Amino acid sequence: MCIVYAETAARNSLEQVISEALVQSGFDKSDVRGVCLGVSGVNHPSDQEKIENWIRDMFPSHVKVYVQNDAIVALASGTMGKLHGCVLIAGTGCIAYGFDEDGKEARASGGGPILGDWGSGYGIAAQALTAVIRAHDGRGPQTMLTSTILKALGLSSPDELIGWTYADPSWARIAALVPQVVSCAEAGDEISDKILVDAAEDLALSVKAVVQRLGLCGKDGTASFPVVMVGGVLNANQKWDIGKEVSKRINRYFPGAQTIIPKVEPAVGAALLAMNFISS
Repeated sequence: MCIVYAETAARNSLEQVISEALVQSGFDKSDVRGVCLGVSGVNHPSDQEKIENWIRDMFPSHVKVYVQNDAIVALASGTMGKLHGCVLIAGTGCIAYGFDEDGKEARASGGGPILGDWGSGYGIAAQALTAVIRAHDGRGPQTMLTSTILKALGLSSPDELIGWTYADPSWARIAALVPQVVSCAEAGDEISDKILVDAAEDLALSVKAVVQRLGLCGKDGTASFPVVMVGGVLNANQKWDIGKEVSKRINRYFPGAQTIIPKVEPAVGAALLAMNFISS
């Protein structure tokens, strides 16, 4: 029952978004030639087929429909529609995804923090909350994170963090604490600095895994290829710049890697993919 309700809600939401996009563009459904969607969590052909069928029911039969993982349209936003290279997304969650010239795909991370995505916003903030609790009960060193996070949340004691955390353990709510971790690291807090260094290393390792599986770096490890970097964790533009630290590590592994911050939104990447699919 819950699964059916969730699918109905998702489909209704999709219909609403498409209707609003058409109204804003001034076009009708009959004017559309192709639709490309980048959807988080689409990792299996059955998921892809289900959403494609939903979209086909919304449009005339001549409209071509393509449903991809959101990482793929993010890659396209940095390569102007070409599916080659690697994309690293680090926001609330994180994933690395790539394609070689022959269309072979590979991914790393993306399973959530329970399965090791510690470079994500949720992963960073969860480690910070853990550090506060460990410092409070004597299992870990004192950290500036304690006063900074308590102030940000309007709490008076680390004991209150337990209730705050489990009252609504949604990923985005936890991940919203990343700026506090960064500010503490910038102020010289060693615990915060280590959390961010480890996150940068974990994100770089995700890219490394994809690149090596696809052979993007060439046999000698120096071939040129794009690494598109997307997400609030990577593009925060703070003094302690996680994106810059990740880039340094990627270039240490692969001198030919060209890190790219897209100048357009992932939605533009989806449009470029749709155009390529239609013309191919």
